[in-house]
Amino acid sequence: MPARFELHGMFVSGPTYKVGLMLSLAGEPFDYTHLNLMEGEHKRPNYLSKQRFGQVPLLVDRSNGRHLCQSAAILEYLADTLGRFGGSSLEERFQAREWLYWDFDRLASPLYRARLIKAGFRPAPPEVYEDCLASAKAAVKVLDTHLAGRDWLVGEGVTIADVDIYGVIAFADAAGIDLNDYPNVAAWKARIEALPGFQPADALLPKTSREAA
Repeated sequence: MPARFELHGMFVSGPTYKVGLMLSLAGEPFDYTHLNLMEGEHKRPNYLSKQRFGQVPLLVDRSNGRHLCQSAAILEYLADTLGRFGGSSLEERFQAREWLYWDFDRLASPLYRARLIKAGFRPAPPEVYEDCLASAKAAVKVLDTHLAGRDWLVGEGVTIADVDIYGVIAFADAAGIDLNDYPNVAAWKARIEALPGFQPADALLPKTSREAA
């Protein structure tokens, strides 16, 4: 019997990793379909009929036929559907959602871009890389300040805010950010990695498609 969820993505995609990590932490096996973005598989009509933006990730919920896109929206859907990591109150849910929006606006964009430039996937002059790096570091500093005296971003337990932002911070080193300069973030990252069901990106997102174990 196939797994309930099918995740479409690419192994280098941070947003895809966020969704895979959420499923893994929730104990939900999933089939994984690798997309070759270099060959434009994400822009083909069959894929666009399911993922209107022509991006990754795409999550298919086989229990109801839904096709879901945009990682933050998928995390909210999974929190509602699985009853996990949505916050212990309505106030916590609102706060978690605020962190998802903040991440997209302030952290993910510059950090992911710095990572791509540093890896040579997106050629850019040094000043562009330095600008992205400075913006990413400013956002990590905000995160570090918030986490002072706290275990998790919202409330007393893990929420989708932690899952979402971990999916960016996991690539901080690849972007050129030393988390030793942000001890609260480094400690929080270690707590995420100690959670039952945690797996790193290279374990969750292989370079080829695979069925759930």
